[in-house]
Amino acid sequence: MTARLSTVVLDTPDPHALAQFYSELLELPITKVDGDWIDIGDGASRISFQLAPNHIPPQWPDPNYPQQLHLDIWVDDIDAAEAKVLRMGAQLLSTKEAGFRVYSDPAGHPFCLEYA
Repeated sequence: MTARLSTVVLDTPDPHALAQFYSELLELPITKVDGDWIDIGDGASRISFQLAPNHIPPQWPDPNYPQQLHLDIWVDDIDAAEAKVLRMGAQLLSTKEAGFRVYSDPAGHPFCLEYA
């Protein structure tokens, strides 16, 4: 048996807005809209967003509201990338660790921008 990852799916109260956020951040086109399910990708990788009306966002690093998962995204220019994600609606959560900064997306999912 061969197994391979098909997609990562994020629950969100607004799949259209979150898909647009990651589409712009990752420069990946929206490839499928099926009601409250949206895919972005480039053929090699895909992220999907599904409606979760009762979604309770994580409150990183509070263990009472765990993050469940997070995305690490490599960037060449951390300052330019930070300005971009903040303009797009992300919130800065932490700059304490060397080599990455932690943000939350518009639905509250943590993600990291990594840099050298």
